[in-house]
Amino acid sequence: MTVTYTARVANARFCGFSKLLLAWKGSIYKVLYKEFLAFFAMYTAISITYRFLLYDDQKRYFEKLAIYCNDYASLIPMSFVLGFYVTLVVNRWWSQYTSIPLPDRLMCVLSGGLQGSDERGRLLRRTMMRYASLSGLLILRSVSTAVFKRFPTMDHVVEAGFMTREERKKFEGLHSPYNKYWIPCVWFTNLAAVARCEGRIKDDHTLKLLLEELNAFRGKCSMLFHYDMISVPLVYTQVVTLAVYSFFLVCLIGRQFLDPSQGYPDHDLDLYVPIFTLLQFFFYAGWLKVAEQLINPFGEDDDDFETNWLIDRNFQVSMMAVDEMYGDLPMMERDRYWNDSNPRPPYTAATLFVLRKPSFQGSTFDMAIPKEEMHFQPLEDIAENLEESGTRHPNMALFNRLLNAAPSPTGFMGGALRRTSAQLQRLHHSPSIDQCTSDDEEEDSCKIGKGGSLPSGLGQETQSTVCSFREEKSVRTPLLEIQFGAEPDKRGGQPERMEVSNEVGERGTAEKRETSRAPVSLLPPPPQSTREMSPRPASAIVSGHPSAFLFHPAAHSSLEHCSSQPAINHNKAVPAIPKPPFGGNKMSFLTVPSYNEPQRFRSVSMGSELTGS
Repeated sequence: MTVTYTARVANARFCGFSKLLLAWKGSIYKVLYKEFLAFFAMYTAISITYRFLLYDDQKRYFEKLAIYCNDYASLIPMSFVLGFYVTLVVNRWWSQYTSIPLPDRLMCVLSGGLQGSDERGRLLRRTMMRYASLSGLLILRSVSTAVFKRFPTMDHVVEAGFMTREERKKFEGLHSPYNKYWIPCVWFTNLAAVARCEGRIKDDHTLKLLLEELNAFRGKCSMLFHYDMISVPLVYTQVVTLAVYSFFLVCLIGRQFLDPSQGYPDHDLDLYVPIFTLLQFFFYAGWLKVAEQLINPFGEDDDDFETNWLIDRNFQVSMMAVDEMYGDLPMMERDRYWNDSNPRPPYTAATLFVLRKPSFQGSTFDMAIPKEEMHFQPLEDIAENLEESGTRHPNMALFNRLLNAAPSPTGFMGGALRRTSAQLQRLHHSPSIDQCTSDDEEEDSCKIGKGGSLPSGLGQETQSTVCSFREEKSVRTPLLEIQFGAEPDKRGGQPERMEVSNEVGERGTAEKRETSRAPVSLLPPPPQSTREMSPRPASAIVSGHPSAFLFHPAAHSSLEHCSSQPAINHNKAVPAIPKPPFGGNKMSFLTVPSYNEPQRFRSVSMGSELTGS
């Protein structure tokens, strides 16, 4: 019978498992002691031969052989192969146990679904349950040696009461080269159909439920049969066995204690008894014995499944459930907590400590939240925040994070960096460009009104940024309303307009062209820039390609610098903005040059790309 020690280890105690080391039945000592004694005897024989029977030259040769075996014994992958094999066998062992057919669910459905307290109803229930038990007996008889020894022939099955003589004739009259454990299940289904026709099974749903439970029972019988037919691949078992046995055969020579006077490395002691080699044999060979015992749990080992006990239990319980217990109900009466809305069963003195423990309400029950975070927020604010986050440019959040992560600058860049982030967020959602005021004497700040607006490309990875400008008039010109394309000359009675273009004209080209001069930059040039600032007539059109933005003449006079660039070599010129190709669509850049500051600062630049047609 299976060795059960669960109650002995119910509570963790000091050296709790040590009490199990003295058990003999089902122990590793009982399984392994013969192999252990054989290994120790062989080791002792080789040691005696080396010490007393060999000549000196033979001892030297044996010592070289022992060192060679000890050096190369670690090449055998014993731990790797044995570990996977034992894991596979243990999983297979438990799966086989869960595949043992149990009649508990089937007997409950049969007892409640097949009606009739007369002799006919009782006969139907007992016969159907006996057929299910017979099917389980036949499959266990096919896979378990213990059950086969108990029922070696069909005559023993008939005498045991699982089958009548008439049923045996029927069983043997059905010729099939395969295992016929499934025949009683078919008899069960036929009787279920008869009971449905007789009205003892009230509806088809009950019949369906009964047959489903029978099919589950039969499926477990089939799984046991296939587990018995399909074993762990033989080659895997052979590899593991050869790995363990060959390793310890090599250890018989390689782990011998050699003569310390010869001065071999790691052979300074002569202990005669290889303690750690014996422990290693005990562990690894015992591991292999575990797999050997569990690979077929339907044998007669101490830890094999108690199949005969299962047969007795299943047959007795199932017959009692469908016969003696059918319709046998205790008288109903009010329970002792009938008028108690909070029933609490009593505790003994040994379990009173349970009452002192608070009831578990959940892992977050004791979680503390600050009071200022507990207030509900108005739905209008939440909707506004969601809308604002949905319309925000995807690069704006990255831009803000870069500003926050930048080192804290000082002087000129300190105010610009801190104010640029907030100003750009307001500019992105505003409909028009607001008035920007600044002082000519102070060039470290730029103020953009709430109504300011930048093109939709703001926040993209470019090398230029418009910070601000100022209009003398109060009329606002939204960027979205600026016309793209050619502008006719308006000389009479029209206010002058200043065109901003990103075309970088060379000095020679500017001198040759009278009607097309170098574009006017909105910002003061860098110290080493090759750009050229020159006024031009308001009606001039650059090479037939109009500018994308038209501003008032005074717009360029108050631009202020609020961008920054990384530390550069002041001896190098600031790279010029690339000139777009002539013809077709035209790209306009709003450029903010940088001054050569003595300190190191970071660059924050943004730009937009607009096309005109």
